[in-house]
Amino acid sequence: MSSAAAKTPATKPKRSRGPLLLALLAAVVALATVGVAALLISIFEHKQEGRTPFVRLVDVKETSTDPVPWGINWPSQFDSYRRTVDDEETERGGSSAMPASKLDEHPWLKRLYAGYAFSIDYREARGHAYMLYDQEVTDRVTQRPQSGACLHCHASIIPTYRRLGLEAEGKEADAETLANDFNWPAVMEGFKLASAMEYSAAHNELLKTPDGTPGEKNPLFPGGNTPNTPANPPASEGKPSDGEDDVGTGEEAAGKVDEHHLGDAHPVACIDCHDPKTMELRITRPGFINGIAALAESDDPVPHMPSVERWRKGNRQRPYDPNVDASRQEKRSFVCGQCHVEYYCGPKETLFFPWQNGLKIEQIEKTYDGHKFPDGEPFYDFVHGETGAHVYKAQHPEFEMWSQGIHARSGVSCADCHMPYQREGAMKVSSHWVRSPLLNTNNACQTCHNVPEEELRDKVATIQGRTTAQIERAAVALTDMLDAIRDAEAAGATEEELGLIFELQKKAAWRLDFVSSENSKGFHADQEAMRILGESIDYSRQAEAAALRLRAPKAPESTREVVPVEGVTPARKN
Repeated sequence: MSSAAAKTPATKPKRSRGPLLLALLAAVVALATVGVAALLISIFEHKQEGRTPFVRLVDVKETSTDPVPWGINWPSQFDSYRRTVDDEETERGGSSAMPASKLDEHPWLKRLYAGYAFSIDYREARGHAYMLYDQEVTDRVTQRPQSGACLHCHASIIPTYRRLGLEAEGKEADAETLANDFNWPAVMEGFKLASAMEYSAAHNELLKTPDGTPGEKNPLFPGGNTPNTPANPPASEGKPSDGEDDVGTGEEAAGKVDEHHLGDAHPVACIDCHDPKTMELRITRPGFINGIAALAESDDPVPHMPSVERWRKGNRQRPYDPNVDASRQEKRSFVCGQCHVEYYCGPKETLFFPWQNGLKIEQIEKTYDGHKFPDGEPFYDFVHGETGAHVYKAQHPEFEMWSQGIHARSGVSCADCHMPYQREGAMKVSSHWVRSPLLNTNNACQTCHNVPEEELRDKVATIQGRTTAQIERAAVALTDMLDAIRDAEAAGATEEELGLIFELQKKAAWRLDFVSSENSKGFHADQEAMRILGESIDYSRQAEAAALRLRAPKAPESTREVVPVEGVTPARKN
């Protein structure tokens, strides 16, 4: 044997890797199978969740103004709804403390509202949970008589309207009858009756109506659960009224609470926007039903309401009905527009929305200018305390202002921003924590606007800052106007001479009030807000100039020579 062969090492047999690879493959397949199975199970469960968005554990009916039973069936929505007590304080109100007084922060408001109850007490807004309580304790109600029409938006009042309407028709109005059917004719009749009552009497009617939870005397939100509020003190604590300016707290003024106290008063709740049988969105407020029908009859273009445009092109055999004609997306704004609007809610006539000519401020003004009260007197909201002019008072025209803005034109609803969708497992749920979009920018804004939060916030701050500055300029013009009018009157100006000036005052104050009372500070329609404020300043200065002319002696005719146009800058003469 050669030496080379002797040095060659013996070859070891190679160990097979087949079993190891098979084992790894089996493990991968097993893991994949488990993963796919888990995915399929998850998809199946989510589909089942989607098919069954809720389980009806308790029955809610047309008298279920108490939101607690609804929360058993729809816990996700209820959990967010009850957080309306927790609103963080923002530029647009919020927090659980009594809101700050606007009158202290902006003293000119006292002059704008001179002679009207808003000059006594006017505060920043806060969460929906407090809408009834804050109205019960405001000095506007406790120190001056107010209309029962105010409860149209501050309370869950539809069952009370229904009961009042049935009773007026001599029909049965027991708890079972009230719970079984919405009954629009009875609701409309009760709406008219409650609008004619004083606030305290209408509030007491709420307590006579079943709320769906008999025996439960601890309502979810503050206010309304007993008659012992400033708006409804017990008769034993009352004092007889000694004059027109004293609201009186006795039985005659406040109304003695009926011994058959069947329910509690609640702020706007689930039943005010949802059908208890189907949970579909619905419009429940008579004021909106009448107002939107009148708007549909007008010629005002409303491209952001496609169902109205379709109705106009139809045969018009029946009035426009948002519960029949509107899309779900439109209803996501309409349910808010039931209350966040301009309306008349005084004692001289049933509450109405002034939309017969359209939603713009000058169209609403045209409606008011041409309207007469049932007694034939021309329409006005109040007599101005400093000048005696008959003027208008804006409420909170968010719906009208939103209608003039880019979001409405783009099909974005109120709920898209203030009640944005959020994920709850497999379900997409609309948050019922109604609040400023700036407190929920990710869900409320960045769904559409793919830009950083800081940029969005800066843009809002810019719009609102410019609007606020213009409001203050308009307020200076308004107070200058009021001073000039009072000086002219003191100098001997007659009522006839002041007549045109009073009309200018009404136009100026109405426009300033319209924007300052609207809660977006211009964001809903920034260009429209600036246009309106510009007109307010113009009318105030016109009125001021006219009042000053009444005081000044007639000027002699000018003898100054009028220099003709030369076309170029003339050369300097030596």
